[in-house]
Amino acid sequence: MDCKQKILIVGDVNGKLKTFFARMENVNKKTGPFDLILCVGSFFGSSPEMAELEDYKKKLKTVPVPTYILGPNDESTAKFYKEAQDGDICPNLSLLGKRGIFTTSSGLKIAYVSGVEAGQSDTNGSVPDWKFTREDVVTVRDSCLAGKSNMGDYRGVDLLLTSQWPEAIKPNVKCTSKLISWLSDAIKPRYHICGLNADYYEPAPYRNKPDKNTQMELATRFIALADFGNPEKKKHIYALNLTPVEKMRIIELIQKTTDETVSPYVGINFNDNDTDQKDRKGNQYFYDLNNTYDDQGGRKRRSQGNRISGNQQDQQKRAKPTFDQEKCWFCLSSGSVEKHLIISVGEHFYLALAKGPINESHILIVSVTHIQNASLLSPEQWAELEKFKQALSQFYKDREETILMFERNYKTGHMQINAVGIDNNVVWKIKHVLEDKSEEHNITLETVPKATSPADLPQKCPYFVAELPDDTMAVTRQMKYFPIHFGREIICADNLLNCEEKIDWRQCNLDTAEEKSIVDNFRESFKPYDFTL
Repeated sequence: MDCKQKILIVGDVNGKLKTFFARMENVNKKTGPFDLILCVGSFFGSSPEMAELEDYKKKLKTVPVPTYILGPNDESTAKFYKEAQDGDICPNLSLLGKRGIFTTSSGLKIAYVSGVEAGQSDTNGSVPDWKFTREDVVTVRDSCLAGKSNMGDYRGVDLLLTSQWPEAIKPNVKCTSKLISWLSDAIKPRYHICGLNADYYEPAPYRNKPDKNTQMELATRFIALADFGNPEKKKHIYALNLTPVEKMRIIELIQKTTDETVSPYVGINFNDNDTDQKDRKGNQYFYDLNNTYDDQGGRKRRSQGNRISGNQQDQQKRAKPTFDQEKCWFCLSSGSVEKHLIISVGEHFYLALAKGPINESHILIVSVTHIQNASLLSPEQWAELEKFKQALSQFYKDREETILMFERNYKTGHMQINAVGIDNNVVWKIKHVLEDKSEEHNITLETVPKATSPADLPQKCPYFVAELPDDTMAVTRQMKYFPIHFGREIICADNLLNCEEKIDWRQCNLDTAEEKSIVDNFRESFKPYDFTL
């Protein structure tokens, strides 16, 4: 089987969406098909063509190839990126996020960092969404190295995508980042591609020096792309046909070319950036690489890879993660939560109508406070969660329906469990639909007994869990390239609820009056089962 992937990489689109989508469709027809398109630099902008996006959100038009973009680079365009929910902007157009590792279906490893480097004034306070910090690049480095049990066997990654140029790659270039230079030097990508400087630049490949992570002299090719559709006709589109680095022969990775150069980062002192292994007091630090993971949307899950000083090694202390609950859609104390959707509130959980519901009994069980997933619950929280599940199960049962619940701990910052009633006449088809959908997306689902405590759920990693009517659950930890709407695909399948047009929640949005009416009706019907009253 050919494991190569054909990729298009595009420079700053700057809001020229109509022209961009038309060009991509034309290029894909003439020289494709391409497996995916990657965009560096600024995707959104002030162009009047920005309005074109609405047609794609409404599915009046279709993005021809799965397309992934980096996050914002300045305050003026940051607002456009906030519309992305769980990374999706519209079908086939996804926001990668601030930083992370993205692995394609064929195994290509793509590291990325969005935005521009934060200055000292930013790191003293709240860092804007369009800026990255030392912690961001260290997290990406750690994620690339995680899982390498033997020091020296690291092979690099296939692509590093950044908007900002690295320092020292070319003389007299403004707006470069020393942190990006450090990251590229640390993870040794086969290709490092960036935008943002409105210029095309492709020097000869350079040879990275061996280090403790790899004894191989890996090469990197740096490519900076100009703005898409620039009048000077500088190169702004680049095509690659890549075999994943993990599937290449070592001889191919270390093969030298006559025009290659030494690494431009050899002479840079990175210690003063506080990135390597020293803090400002001179203490030595190391990173617990085996316990760090980062989801593909760029959000760090738990602080498992915290810095540990030499004199703290035995204690293995880890800082607690912090969240801005005011900006969370689901924290009950947040100003962003849509309180008219709430049906019932307990001590630890509340019930709410799902946003963009599949039907009028599509309910979410949501934690009151900011909890990442169900595997992190305390015994008291788990007990109340079970009470809500039992109440909903009886509610659906009395309506001759069987409850189907699923949790996706991936590309979401707040725990939420979807619950939908399935007509008893078609309940037997659920497992068949699960098998068909998992095969369609090349996902391996494991059937295990129903969880009786948080410890029965996957620990310290992303996961998807569907609770089945026979007291078993289907589980996968295989979350790389996982389809965001997988749970809804199952429920909406033609041999279950038969409403595949409702797979994307954004196509099911209701106005506030409709939502209030559904919530009022459901709350009234649910009263006999509501233990919180």
